[in-house]
Amino acid sequence: MSPGETWNRNGDKSILQVFDIETGEAKILKEFDCVIEAPNWSADGTFLTYNSNGRIYKFEIATGEVTEIESHYVDNCNNDHVLDPDGSGIYVSHHTKEDGLSRIYKIYFDGREPRLVTPLAPSYLHGITPDGKTLAYCAERNGSYDIYTISAAGGNETRLTTAFGLNDGPEYDCNGEYIWFNSERSGRMQAFCMKADGSEQTQMTHDLHWNTWFPHISPDCQKVVMVAYTETDVRPGEHVPNKNVELRLMRRANPADSWSVPETILKLFGGQGTINVNSWAPDSRRFAFVSYIHGDNPSK
Repeated sequence: MSPGETWNRNGDKSILQVFDIETGEAKILKEFDCVIEAPNWSADGTFLTYNSNGRIYKFEIATGEVTEIESHYVDNCNNDHVLDPDGSGIYVSHHTKEDGLSRIYKIYFDGREPRLVTPLAPSYLHGITPDGKTLAYCAERNGSYDIYTISAAGGNETRLTTAFGLNDGPEYDCNGEYIWFNSERSGRMQAFCMKADGSEQTQMTHDLHWNTWFPHISPDCQKVVMVAYTETDVRPGEHVPNKNVELRLMRRANPADSWSVPETILKLFGGQGTINVNSWAPDSRRFAFVSYIHGDNPSK
Protein backbone atom coordinates (compact mmCIF):
# COMPACT_ATOMS: atom_id res chain seq x y z
CA MET A 1 0.00 0.00 0.00
CA SER A 2 0.99 3.60 -0.45
CA PRO A 3 1.71 5.51 2.78
CA GLY A 4 -1.58 7.31 2.42
CA GLU A 5 -3.49 4.08 2.04
CA THR A 6 -1.64 2.51 4.96
CA TRP A 7 -2.89 5.21 7.29
CA ASN A 8 -6.39 5.37 5.78
CA ARG A 9 -8.46 3.47 8.33
CA ASN A 10 -11.87 4.51 7.06
CA GLY A 11 -14.07 1.44 6.85
CA ASP A 12 -11.63 -0.72 8.78
CA LYS A 13 -13.10 -3.40 11.02
CA SER A 14 -11.54 -4.61 14.27
CA ILE A 15 -11.52 -8.10 15.76
CA LEU A 16 -10.88 -8.26 19.51
CA GLN A 17 -9.31 -11.61 20.38
CA VAL A 18 -7.60 -13.55 23.15
CA PHE A 19 -4.62 -15.81 22.51
CA ASP A 20 -3.88 -18.80 24.75
CA ILE A 21 -0.13 -19.51 24.69
CA GLU A 22 -0.57 -23.05 26.00
CA THR A 23 -3.07 -24.22 23.36
CA GLY A 24 -1.95 -21.84 20.59
CA GLU A 25 -5.58 -20.90 19.96
CA ALA A 26 -7.03 -17.45 19.34
CA LYS A 27 -10.60 -16.83 20.51
CA ILE A 28 -12.70 -14.03 19.04
CA LEU A 29 -14.46 -11.95 21.68
CA LYS A 30 -16.15 -9.38 19.45
CA GLU A 31 -16.01 -7.82 15.98
CA PHE A 32 -16.37 -4.07 15.59
CA ASP A 33 -17.31 -2.00 12.53
CA CYS A 34 -14.74 0.62 13.55
CA VAL A 35 -11.15 0.88 14.70
CA ILE A 36 -10.50 -0.15 18.30
CA GLU A 37 -6.99 -0.37 19.71
CA ALA A 38 -4.71 -1.50 22.49
CA PRO A 39 -6.65 -3.65 24.98
CA ASN A 40 -5.65 -3.63 28.66
CA TRP A 41 -6.71 -6.54 30.89
CA SER A 42 -8.01 -5.68 34.36
CA ALA A 43 -6.19 -7.00 37.42
CA ASP A 44 -9.28 -8.93 38.53
CA GLY A 45 -9.60 -10.54 35.09
CA THR A 46 -13.19 -9.42 34.51
CA PHE A 47 -12.87 -6.79 31.80
CA LEU A 48 -10.74 -5.26 29.05
CA THR A 49 -10.35 -1.59 28.23
CA TYR A 50 -9.55 -0.17 24.80
CA ASN A 51 -9.59 3.13 22.93
CA SER A 52 -11.74 4.01 19.94
CA ASN A 53 -12.45 7.38 18.31
CA GLY A 54 -10.71 9.21 21.14
CA ARG A 55 -12.68 7.62 23.95
CA ILE A 56 -11.93 4.74 26.34
CA TYR A 57 -14.31 1.78 26.60
CA LYS A 58 -14.78 -1.15 28.93
CA PHE A 59 -15.54 -4.65 27.59
CA GLU A 60 -17.00 -7.09 30.11
CA ILE A 61 -15.53 -10.49 29.30
CA ALA A 62 -18.35 -12.57 30.81
CA THR A 63 -21.20 -10.76 29.04
CA GLY A 64 -19.61 -8.95 26.09
CA GLU A 65 -21.18 -5.70 27.29
CA VAL A 66 -19.44 -2.53 26.10
CA THR A 67 -19.65 0.74 28.04
CA GLU A 68 -17.93 4.07 27.54
CA ILE A 69 -15.88 5.30 30.48
CA GLU A 70 -16.83 8.84 31.45
CA SER A 71 -13.83 11.03 30.68
CA HIS A 72 -15.37 14.50 30.36
CA TYR A 73 -13.08 16.73 28.27
CA VAL A 74 -10.46 13.98 27.88
CA ASP A 75 -11.95 12.91 24.58
CA ASN A 76 -9.02 12.53 22.20
CA CYS A 77 -7.16 9.56 23.67
CA ASN A 78 -4.63 7.57 21.68
CA ASN A 79 -3.62 3.94 22.17
CA ASP A 80 -1.19 4.52 25.04
CA HIS A 81 -2.98 3.82 28.32
CA VAL A 82 -2.64 1.66 31.44
CA LEU A 83 -5.01 0.67 34.22
CA ASP A 84 -4.35 1.78 37.78
CA PRO A 85 -3.59 -1.39 39.80
CA ASP A 86 -5.97 -0.27 42.55
CA GLY A 87 -8.90 -0.51 40.14
CA SER A 88 -9.93 3.15 40.52
CA GLY A 89 -9.39 4.18 36.91
CA ILE A 90 -7.10 4.31 33.92
CA TYR A 91 -4.21 6.57 32.98
CA VAL A 92 -4.50 7.74 29.36
CA SER A 93 -2.59 9.74 26.77
CA HIS A 94 -4.88 12.52 25.54
CA HIS A 95 -4.24 15.06 22.79
CA THR A 96 -5.17 18.35 24.42
CA LYS A 97 -7.08 21.03 22.58
CA GLU A 98 -4.58 23.85 23.11
CA ASP A 99 -1.84 22.34 20.93
CA GLY A 100 -2.94 18.84 19.92
CA LEU A 101 -0.06 17.22 21.81
CA SER A 102 -0.38 14.11 23.96
CA ARG A 103 -0.42 14.52 27.74
CA ILE A 104 -1.05 11.94 30.43
CA TYR A 105 -4.25 12.14 32.48
CA LYS A 106 -6.00 9.85 34.90
CA ILE A 107 -9.68 9.24 34.33
CA TYR A 108 -11.78 7.62 37.03
CA PHE A 109 -14.33 4.85 36.88
CA ASP A 110 -16.54 6.72 39.37
CA GLY A 111 -16.96 9.59 36.91
CA ARG A 112 -15.06 12.30 38.77
CA GLU A 113 -13.07 14.93 36.85
CA PRO A 114 -9.87 13.75 35.13
CA ARG A 115 -6.49 14.69 36.61
CA LEU A 116 -3.49 15.95 34.61
CA VAL A 117 -0.19 14.18 35.36
CA THR A 118 2.27 15.49 32.73
CA PRO A 119 1.99 19.17 31.78
CA LEU A 120 4.91 18.68 29.38
CA ALA A 121 4.11 17.26 25.94
CA PRO A 122 4.15 15.11 23.98
CA SER A 123 4.02 12.26 26.50
CA TYR A 124 2.88 8.73 25.63
CA LEU A 125 2.11 6.43 28.55
CA HIS A 126 3.09 2.75 28.63
CA GLY A 127 3.89 1.53 32.12
CA ILE A 128 2.95 1.71 35.80
CA THR A 129 4.61 0.19 38.85
CA PRO A 130 2.76 -2.63 40.66
CA ASP A 131 2.03 -0.26 43.55
CA GLY A 132 0.60 2.34 41.16
CA LYS A 133 2.93 5.07 42.37
CA THR A 134 5.13 5.65 39.30
CA LEU A 135 4.42 5.93 35.56
CA ALA A 136 6.82 5.21 32.69
CA TYR A 137 6.33 6.84 29.31
CA CYS A 138 7.90 7.89 26.02
CA ALA A 139 8.29 11.64 25.62
CA GLU A 140 9.77 14.03 23.09
CA ARG A 141 11.88 16.70 24.72
CA ASN A 142 14.10 19.02 22.67
CA GLY A 143 13.77 16.86 19.56
CA SER A 144 14.67 13.54 21.21
CA TYR A 145 12.26 10.71 22.04
CA ASP A 146 13.30 9.04 25.27
CA ILE A 147 11.90 7.16 28.24
CA TYR A 148 10.88 9.05 31.34
CA THR A 149 9.29 8.27 34.68
CA ILE A 150 7.13 10.44 36.91
CA SER A 151 5.18 10.08 40.13
CA ALA A 152 1.56 9.13 39.43
CA ALA A 153 0.66 12.14 41.53
CA GLY A 154 2.60 14.43 39.17
CA GLY A 155 5.74 16.47 39.72
CA ASN A 156 9.14 16.43 38.09
CA GLU A 157 9.97 13.81 35.49
CA THR A 158 13.15 11.70 35.33
CA ARG A 159 14.86 10.87 32.04
CA LEU A 160 16.15 7.28 31.79
CA THR A 161 17.48 6.95 28.22
CA THR A 162 19.79 9.06 26.10
CA ALA A 163 20.61 6.59 23.32
CA PHE A 164 20.36 7.52 19.65
CA GLY A 165 16.97 7.33 17.99
CA LEU A 166 13.53 6.50 19.31
CA ASN A 167 13.19 4.85 22.73
CA ASP A 168 9.60 3.82 23.39
CA GLY A 169 7.13 1.44 25.03
CA PRO A 170 8.47 1.26 28.62
CA GLU A 171 6.78 -1.24 30.96
CA TYR A 172 7.62 -2.27 34.50
CA ASP A 173 7.91 -5.93 35.34
CA CYS A 174 5.78 -7.55 38.06
CA ASN A 175 8.20 -6.52 40.80
CA GLY A 176 8.78 -2.97 39.56
CA GLU A 177 12.51 -3.74 39.38
CA TYR A 178 13.00 -3.70 35.61
CA ILE A 179 11.59 -1.80 32.64
CA TRP A 180 11.17 -3.45 29.25
CA PHE A 181 11.12 -1.12 26.25
CA ASN A 182 11.98 -0.91 22.56
CA SER A 183 14.73 1.15 20.95
CA GLU A 184 16.16 1.72 17.48
CA ARG A 185 19.68 2.41 18.80
CA SER A 186 21.04 -0.75 17.13
CA GLY A 187 19.75 0.25 13.67
CA ARG A 188 16.59 -1.86 13.90
CA MET A 189 13.82 -1.46 16.43
CA GLN A 190 14.51 -4.11 19.07
CA ALA A 191 13.44 -5.08 22.59
CA PHE A 192 15.55 -3.93 25.54
CA CYS A 193 15.43 -4.24 29.30
CA MET A 194 16.90 -2.01 32.01
CA LYS A 195 16.73 -1.56 35.74
CA ALA A 196 14.02 0.79 36.93
CA ASP A 197 16.60 3.52 37.57
CA GLY A 198 17.74 3.38 33.92
CA SER A 199 20.94 1.43 34.53
CA GLU A 200 22.07 -1.77 32.80
CA GLN A 201 20.28 -1.16 29.51
CA THR A 202 20.47 -4.51 27.72
CA GLN A 203 19.36 -5.54 24.23
CA MET A 204 17.03 -8.57 24.44
CA THR A 205 16.24 -9.29 20.75
CA HIS A 206 18.62 -9.32 17.80
CA ASP A 207 16.38 -9.66 14.74
CA LEU A 208 18.39 -8.75 11.66
CA HIS A 209 15.39 -8.38 9.32
CA TRP A 210 12.56 -7.43 11.67
CA ASN A 211 11.58 -4.39 13.69
CA THR A 212 10.33 -5.47 17.10
CA TRP A 213 7.93 -3.27 19.06
CA PHE A 214 6.23 -3.17 22.46
CA PRO A 215 7.64 -6.03 24.53
CA HIS A 216 4.97 -6.86 27.12
CA ILE A 217 6.11 -8.68 30.25
CA SER A 218 3.60 -11.13 31.77
CA PRO A 219 2.31 -10.74 35.35
CA ASP A 220 4.42 -13.72 36.48
CA CYS A 221 7.56 -12.20 34.88
CA GLN A 222 8.13 -15.41 32.89
CA LYS A 223 7.03 -14.42 29.38
CA VAL A 224 7.25 -11.48 26.98
CA VAL A 225 5.02 -11.00 23.92
CA MET A 226 5.83 -8.44 21.21
CA VAL A 227 4.86 -7.41 17.68
CA ALA A 228 7.30 -7.56 14.76
CA TYR A 229 7.27 -5.85 11.35
CA THR A 230 9.42 -6.93 8.40
CA GLU A 231 12.28 -4.60 7.50
CA THR A 232 10.74 -3.92 4.07
CA ASP A 233 7.39 -2.74 5.50
CA VAL A 234 8.49 -0.05 7.93
CA ARG A 235 11.42 2.11 8.87
CA PRO A 236 12.79 1.22 12.33
CA GLY A 237 10.98 4.12 14.02
CA GLU A 238 7.55 3.38 12.50
CA HIS A 239 4.68 1.34 13.91
CA VAL A 240 1.94 1.79 11.36
CA PRO A 241 -1.42 0.10 10.81
CA ASN A 242 -2.52 -2.14 7.94
CA LYS A 243 0.52 -4.39 7.78
CA ASN A 244 1.12 -8.12 7.98
CA VAL A 245 2.85 -8.57 11.32
CA GLU A 246 3.87 -11.35 13.67
CA LEU A 247 3.31 -11.75 17.38
CA ARG A 248 6.35 -13.31 19.04
CA LEU A 249 6.92 -14.86 22.44
CA MET A 250 10.00 -15.08 24.65
CA ARG A 251 10.15 -17.26 27.76
CA ARG A 252 12.41 -17.00 30.77
CA ALA A 253 15.07 -19.71 30.51
CA ASN A 254 17.72 -21.21 32.76
CA PRO A 255 19.62 -19.60 34.30
CA ALA A 256 16.76 -17.44 35.58
CA ASP A 257 18.17 -14.19 34.17
CA SER A 258 18.29 -15.48 30.57
CA TRP A 259 15.55 -15.56 27.93
CA SER A 260 14.70 -17.76 24.97
CA VAL A 261 14.98 -16.61 21.38
CA PRO A 262 11.62 -15.13 20.29
CA GLU A 263 9.30 -17.58 18.53
CA THR A 264 6.46 -16.60 16.22
CA ILE A 265 3.13 -17.63 17.73
CA LEU A 266 0.72 -15.82 15.41
CA LYS A 267 0.66 -14.04 12.05
CA LEU A 268 -2.02 -11.43 11.45
CA PHE A 269 -3.03 -8.23 9.66
CA GLY A 270 -2.58 -5.36 12.05
CA GLY A 271 0.29 -3.40 13.58
CA GLN A 272 -0.70 -0.06 15.09
CA GLY A 273 -3.34 -0.84 17.72
CA THR A 274 -2.74 -4.60 17.89
CA ILE A 275 -0.84 -4.71 21.19
CA ASN A 276 0.46 -1.19 21.86
CA VAL A 277 0.06 -1.67 25.61
CA ASN A 278 0.27 -4.59 28.02
CA SER A 279 -2.73 -6.87 27.56
CA TRP A 280 -1.75 -9.96 29.57
CA ALA A 281 -4.45 -11.67 31.61
CA PRO A 282 -3.75 -12.09 35.33
CA ASP A 283 -3.15 -15.82 34.74
CA SER A 284 -0.12 -15.03 32.49
CA ARG A 285 -1.41 -17.64 30.06
CA ARG A 286 -3.56 -15.44 27.82
CA PHE A 287 -3.29 -12.00 26.29
CA ALA A 288 -5.71 -9.84 24.32
CA PHE A 289 -4.97 -8.33 20.92
CA VAL A 290 -6.70 -6.74 17.94
CA SER A 291 -6.50 -7.74 14.29
CA TYR A 292 -8.07 -5.77 11.46
CA ILE A 293 -9.90 -6.02 8.18
CA HIS A 294 -8.90 -3.12 5.93
CA GLY A 295 -11.72 -1.19 4.24
CA ASP A 296 -13.73 -3.37 1.92
CA ASN A 297 -10.97 -5.92 1.37
CA PRO A 298 -11.98 -9.17 3.11
CA SER A 299 -8.58 -10.72 2.30
CA LYS A 300 -6.85 -8.38 4.79
